[in-house]
Amino acid sequence: MTNDRIYNFSAGPSMLPLEVLQKAGSEITNYNGSGMSVMEMSHRSKVFIKIHEETKADLRRLLKIPENYSILFLQGGATLQFAAVPMNLIKLTGKADYAITGNFANLAYKEAKKYGICNVAANTEDANHTYIPSQSELKLDSEASYFYYCANNTIYGTEWKYIPETGNVPLVCDMSSNIMSKPVDVSKYGIIFAGAQKNMAPAGVTVVIIRNDLLEREVMPYTPVMMNYKTLVEADSMHNTPPCYNIYILGLVLKWVDSLGGVEGMEKIKKERAKILYDYLDESKLFKSPVRPDCRSDMNVPFVTGSKELDDKFIAEASANGFANIAGHRKVGGMRASIYNAMPIEGVKALVEFMKDFETKNK
Repeated sequence: MTNDRIYNFSAGPSMLPLEVLQKAGSEITNYNGSGMSVMEMSHRSKVFIKIHEETKADLRRLLKIPENYSILFLQGGATLQFAAVPMNLIKLTGKADYAITGNFANLAYKEAKKYGICNVAANTEDANHTYIPSQSELKLDSEASYFYYCANNTIYGTEWKYIPETGNVPLVCDMSSNIMSKPVDVSKYGIIFAGAQKNMAPAGVTVVIIRNDLLEREVMPYTPVMMNYKTLVEADSMHNTPPCYNIYILGLVLKWVDSLGGVEGMEKIKKERAKILYDYLDESKLFKSPVRPDCRSDMNVPFVTGSKELDDKFIAEASANGFANIAGHRKVGGMRASIYNAMPIEGVKALVEFMKDFETKNK
């Protein structure tokens, strides 16, 4: 790394591409000859409107988003969408399906229960969320207004390797922690949403991709105007002032992704990065992955030694050696390496070499 930067393995907010940070830094006081920062300019100005439109176009092209889908750049994080989704969709039948495969899926389920009847289509709590249910294990309600799942479970380190088949029931997916890491068939979904602070931009902007026919559904009568998808689409994400600077950074990240071969290029890099770490974990006599191999996340890799004292020692020494935020979530303990798109392969190689050295010294 350059400029004395450390390797930041945080689950989010996560590291951004160095090239993006350098580009943003060079334009921090004077964007493109405008004489001001993007942080200072009106969201109605021609300069920002161009940034906004270009970012939407780049996202549509890179993810191959069909024309019958709208793109929103919102605030409130993915957590706000836990309420927005049922408020906008559940009134059709009063019911929804939820697959609970981790912490955030559980939070989404609890929020949705305020607005309708929520069927638990699957719950992996029986094995501490260390696996993803198969299609045959899903208990689907044909009368559900939608089916919700979280594509990648940041805390527990599991990832869906297939798209659930739900018939005519629209799929709603939280892709916060693996969006832009691989191609996605957007046409299979009713709504995709993602907080940007893991793979796309700083915290503060949330991407929502919604199939236009769903905008015609009757919403709950108490739905706040700032959570009404139809209103937000009609205002092109500008019913109020959008998170302008974060949208600008998102645009820079999308151009960076494009320069590396788009999401197809990101997938190749992602697979190589994850393989390096998992191959070592599988051969190590000290460190172990608690996740079922066929369900392992390529974005968040939890691991343990089996000893809390040794885990704590590893975390302290890793931090002292420039591997930041390697501690596991408080719900599971141990360690976790979040290896999102901006994590360079050399960062994972350096971590593995450090782990090997630690293992040798702590046999």
